[in-house]
Amino acid sequence: MLKITPVYIAEVHATGGRNGHVKSTDGIIDLDTAIPTGMGGTGGHKTNPEQLFAAGYAACFGGAIGWVGKGKDISGFTIQAQVGFGKSEEGIYGINAKLEVHFPNLSIEEGQQIVDAAHQVCPYSQATRGNIEVIVTAV
Repeated sequence: MLKITPVYIAEVHATGGRNGHVKSTDGIIDLDTAIPTGMGGTGGHKTNPEQLFAAGYAACFGGAIGWVGKGKDISGFTIQAQVGFGKSEEGIYGINAKLEVHFPNLSIEEGQQIVDAAHQVCPYSQATRGNIEVIVTAV
């Protein structure tokens, strides 16, 4: 287990589970949540845990790319994050993640080297490694 000394702590209060509300203590996040229509819920203009996870992972992974990509022309890169929710063959609910990174100024091979290096240092990648399926690719 990786033990850290936090330099920042995010705090969010959640009520109602998937059909509820999440609010950060600083008020920046203040969102209703709903079960997505694809899972039999109402969806609508409400977020869900998978969207929030995808947003956090993509932003964090982008920070890792910035760190490991120093000296390369990574300007203008974008990340498309997908987080899936489902059931395993054993009947256990879980998630998986797929991150596709586009580098407009690099070859796919150069981009993949940066993506692979970022996957080694990104805190979200560290947290998920060995726990869920994660695919990271340069496209």
